[in-house]
Amino acid sequence: MVLEAGGPLALWFPLEDPGGGRGSGAHMISTARLPADRRVRIAFSLDPAADGTPPEDPSPPAFPELEQQLQPLPPRPDSLESVQVFKQHCRLAEEYRAVRREIALLEARREELVAKLAQAEKEKVDAAQLAQEFEALSEENRTLKLAQSQCAEQLEKLRTQFQKRQGSS
Repeated sequence: MVLEAGGPLALWFPLEDPGGGRGSGAHMISTARLPADRRVRIAFSLDPAADGTPPEDPSPPAFPELEQQLQPLPPRPDSLESVQVFKQHCRLAEEYRAVRREIALLEARREELVAKLAQAEKEKVDAAQLAQEFEALSEENRTLKLAQSQCAEQLEKLRTQFQKRQGSS
């Protein structure tokens, strides 16, 4: 926000009262009279972490996959050790969540591979059965070709005999 100088400056802006209702809910920034020839740049943030202190998280992270007795308990704000333990517990819960997610992905991948293996084994059995069937049909084909050639020879002999009989009669 850029404001022209040359007069008194006062800004009012509402803020949530971090003190639990003990304030007016608004803060004022005021300056002394500024020279008219200077431009003034004023920057402010309503972000509570803008002053470098970490914001107090009013609602702790939720970890529904954790059993109730393993849920991180909200820290005591007046105890640095309590806040540190809470943050560590939250990090551990996040790690647990990541590990559980990885386990679920690996289990899904395992199931996929087991299904592929079962399909490959079925195809292997099918291929073996087809190979056996092919061998059996090939043998039958050889037998039928042999029988066909024998029948053709027999037919030729019968024709020759028939022609000899008709020629002699």
